[in-house]
Amino acid sequence: MEDDGTLVDAVDANATTGREVIGMSETAREVSPEDVCILVPTLNEEATIGEVIDGFREQGYTNVVVVDGDSDDDTREVAREYGAHVIVQSGDGKGQAVREALRYISVPYVLMVDGDGTYDPADAEKMLEPLAHGYEHVIGNRFADMDDDAMRALNGFGNRLINRSFRFIHGADYDDILSGYRAFTVDSMKRLSLDSDGFTIETELAVECVKHGIDTTVVPVSYRARPEESETNLHPVRDGGTIILALYTLAKTNNPLFYFGSLGVTGIGSGAVIASYVIWEWIQYRQGHEIMAIVSAAAILLGVQLLMFGVLSDMLVTLHREQRRRLEQIARETDEE
Repeated sequence: MEDDGTLVDAVDANATTGREVIGMSETAREVSPEDVCILVPTLNEEATIGEVIDGFREQGYTNVVVVDGDSDDDTREVAREYGAHVIVQSGDGKGQAVREALRYISVPYVLMVDGDGTYDPADAEKMLEPLAHGYEHVIGNRFADMDDDAMRALNGFGNRLINRSFRFIHGADYDDILSGYRAFTVDSMKRLSLDSDGFTIETELAVECVKHGIDTTVVPVSYRARPEESETNLHPVRDGGTIILALYTLAKTNNPLFYFGSLGVTGIGSGAVIASYVIWEWIQYRQGHEIMAIVSAAAILLGVQLLMFGVLSDMLVTLHREQRRRLEQIARETDEE
């Protein structure tokens, strides 16, 4: 990894945050700009990154860290000119950039935003306010105040489909899980297991928040159209398919009943269709299909086993979550004493 020779402004996180943030509190704790790092993952954002940095500095947030994915334009140079700390990530993808940057951030709070100028820095205080009341992760809902031309019809349809799929599979309603505007505590991020490298990082963050019981809330934010001189790095069909697949794959550990249950039902259904055909052929023409009958029986048997495995896995996951909640409660009570 390379940086620009300057260190990220450090504040002793242990002095300003602790286990008390796990539960929501009616008493707000101040989140000062000095305690916040503005994290901006970038790739070829030369046209907009300067305006983004200036916008947050005008709001009082001077600790801006740009993590660049080896842009082939002047993104890094422009970011340095506008006073940001620049880190060149060692790998590829937004997810990898976020994971790598967190190792260099010493302040207790992070406000993550895309570098394309579509999010309003004036919403920063609104995004950070829930953290002062004990929330650990905040998602900015773009659909609350979106410019008419900010999102193509195909992208809008895909976003809503993904949000509904997330709600159905993972059982939480975060309104806009693909939002790039997020605020979170560094402490909560350390409890998450993040593996995504590309645009699926937002999806994985949402799933991990549900999985680990991270106190999460959603706030409305403004979402503007991307400037014409700035080109998007998103491929709607390809990336949308990858995100849907990630939602399903991540259910393996967060909602095993759905994951293994869906596979089991598919196996049982396929076996039943084949069995119906074999029986029909025997009744109509007295013609047997022994191999197809064996395949049908194997598919049904496998489906039943997967369904049973899903039920048992779900019981274990539920027990694990309950034990974790009890341990966290004990830890909070110990800290309060």
